Amino acid sequence: MKPIPQDLVARLYRDARADRWSVPVERFAAALQASADRAAVVDVGAYLKGLHLEDLALACACTVGDEQAWEHFVRDHRPVLYRAADALRPGGGARDLADALYADLYGLQERDGERRSLFRYFHGRSSLATWLRAVLAQRVVDAVRVERRFDPLPDEDGQMAAAGLAVPVPDPDRARYLAWIRRALKAVVSVLGAKDRLRLACYYSQELTLAETGRVLKEHEATVSRHLAKTRRTIRAEVERYLRDEGRLTPDQIDRCFECALEDAGPLDLGGMLRKDSEPDRSI
Repeated sequence: MKPIPQDLVARLYRDARADRWSVPVERFAAALQASADRAAVVDVGAYLKGLHLEDLALACACTVGDEQAWEHFVRDHRPVLYRAADALRPGGGARDLADALYADLYGLQERDGERRSLFRYFHGRSSLATWLRAVLAQRVVDAVRVERRFDPLPDEDGQMAAAGLAVPVPDPDRARYLAWIRRALKAVVSVLGAKDRLRLACYYSQELTLAETGRVLKEHEATVSRHLAKTRRTIRAEVERYLRDEGRLTPDQIDRCFECALEDAGPLDLGGMLRKDSEPDRSI
């Protein structure tokens, strides 16, 4: 599709009030172009004028990491996400997914020097609130699918045989895999910085909210969410490295370690690992 005329970009930029977030005109123009290209419309001008331009400008500002834009986004859209989460899974089961969404929206990974923010999939055709609810709903569906993979089969061997199902054989290596991942996790957590450990302890061990954790560390809750997501990624990568280098485990065995932890995370005792004076794990 032909490039959008500069005079049209300038008019839409003003309509979006993008200057309040100091969004570069080139960034906003690229977002408009991506939206128009994806829609493949004939009347580009009419299509672009019908977009949720202020939401698109806010998404652009958040993508480049503007702190004021992020504070505005969290203040206005966190209640939307929490209401959607509670409607999708009453009882708070989806709120962790809603909180984790902030890190992906911020973009922790980089490619070609640019953060890979989830906002790049927002094209302004719907409101930002509607789009966020749709993204969260998909993540809840994905989480349910993963959970169902681990739903127990009928616990009576006779019932399983009658249903034509094979009786599961206990994994003889399960205890060993749990011991290895506990040892790896403990080693990785022990070398985290004090602030990362405190953040993890507040949110996961003490079960404080993002806002409460932020007050403890004197951080904005969006910052807490980004740091938690980054720390989780670091822990995952370092645990895999530990299992590979120290445990000499194969990729399949490493995957099985994580599966065992997912099936029963109780023995991992994250709270104990976050205490600096905990003793080394010698259970292997």
